[in-house]
Amino acid sequence: MVIEMTTRRDVLCALLSGIALSALPWSIRQARAATPVGRILSAVDDTSGRHFIHLGHGADATGVDFPVTQRCHGGCQRPGSGEAVIFDRRPGRFFHVLDIANGQVRAHIEAATDYHFFGHGAFSPDGGLLYATANHIPSGEGQICVYDARSGYGLIDVYPVGGIDPHEIRLMPDGSSLVIAMGGILTHPDYERIKLNLDTMQPAVVLMDRLSGKILQRHTPSNHQLSAHHLDVDSRGMVVVGYQYEGPEWDTPPLIGVLDSKQQTYREITFEDGVQRQLRNYVASVALDSSSGLAAITAPRGNLVAVFDYSSGTLQRLVAVPDVAGVLVDGETFVVSSGRGGLYRVDPQRDEAVLLGSQDQRWDNHLTRIGLA
Repeated sequence: MVIEMTTRRDVLCALLSGIALSALPWSIRQARAATPVGRILSAVDDTSGRHFIHLGHGADATGVDFPVTQRCHGGCQRPGSGEAVIFDRRPGRFFHVLDIANGQVRAHIEAATDYHFFGHGAFSPDGGLLYATANHIPSGEGQICVYDARSGYGLIDVYPVGGIDPHEIRLMPDGSSLVIAMGGILTHPDYERIKLNLDTMQPAVVLMDRLSGKILQRHTPSNHQLSAHHLDVDSRGMVVVGYQYEGPEWDTPPLIGVLDSKQQTYREITFEDGVQRQLRNYVASVALDSSSGLAAITAPRGNLVAVFDYSSGTLQRLVAVPDVAGVLVDGETFVVSSGRGGLYRVDPQRDEAVLLGSQDQRWDNHLTRIGLA
């Protein structure tokens, strides 16, 4: 049985209750474009707060909505198949296997005894193995749970990550390693999402051999309260990491880390102080465009999308989107979702976001592009 809990959206709605939509730029509230963004997978809520898995076409949110009892989070497509999976939001007990072509749920896979998921996973290049970030509840230690997708998603191995709170995980372009953002925050399902170790947390960005579980690289943020939760990888093996700062709200620490996996170097990007303050110490999602060298991060507490060159650290555009959530690359632009409803196109050459549609969907933090095998 899955028990519903207080969600990030509940908290953000309270934080944003004093911000009227009329205060946002007119162009965001009024402009529309019918340009399609392809098939996407995401977790959504309806206007009554009920939870769904959405699988459909992005521009108008047409498609299939599967009802679920607990809010979901990150998804990924299985290579060489017609399947995709999406995970319950931390501390979730299930991931869900979807038939993309037929629009059906094939299976609900429960976490092993004494484990819960952190909301993200990644497949091996051939689609045979699924790697899921998980927590061993009795010890609080982070693990990567390895599932055999060829045999009904049975659990076949567990890799320790040497820390707490592994969150988003991606396959590196070499096909043999995984990169993991480790938040370092200790939680327990009995205490919902209460953070139990803010004074002693140890976030990290970890590169792991996917076949042996050996840790190949470990990098740490400049401040122990910079929780590394979300990331994306480009075709060259560059990784951009988004932080969520757990220290005093008046601080303005860097919120972005950049890992050059080939050179084994790690650095951080800090924008000018005024921009850092506007981001309000919270990055929800990251997307990289390898062709342009631009990245986009979403900052829901600041209602902003920041687009920047991740090699130089130069900010290219700061665009307002209410309660902005997920982001993906779409051609030479980015598409972002909103927890208040709506998908928006963010063009690095324009100051305003363009509303694409689907205002009845309350989107979660992540968008996953889906293709037909």
